[in-house]
Amino acid sequence: MISENNFIEQKITGAVQRLLAVRVNEILAAADFSIPLIEFGEYGREYAITPTVALPTCERSEKERIIRLDAYSLSISFSLQEHANAELFCYAYSAAVCKAVGENPTLDGIADRAVITGKKYIPPKKPNCGGGWGLVLTIRITIENQHPCRFSI
Repeated sequence: MISENNFIEQKITGAVQRLLAVRVNEILAAADFSIPLIEFGEYGREYAITPTVALPTCERSEKERIIRLDAYSLSISFSLQEHANAELFCYAYSAAVCKAVGENPTLDGIADRAVITGKKYIPPKKPNCGGGWGLVLTIRITIENQHPCRFSI
């Protein structure tokens, strides 16, 4: 039986979700204007946003393979409904996530280092037609692989 958070990938995504739900929300709450907070789960609150946290790749260059270093690329996607302040909210989420990752680059000891490597702001295709703003943040997370898989052939 596989227990929850048994795999490093689950630990990484869980740590990022906790970072978003706790520290990023604290940063957003301290802002001078009202920004929808981040929630995970099925709460259905109207004034909250649930970003998508995805861990699509784990890359290893030859050097990283030799020194047993795993490099994960994680993306956080925000999709905002059309709103007068949607663009401002994208910038606020971006700044808050960057600040939170800068304050906690090890993700509470899960990783050796986490760094924001990309920010993509996605404006609506046609303003005032129902399409909203989007934000995609890319984080590179490196972890020293203490116990690599060993298979005997």
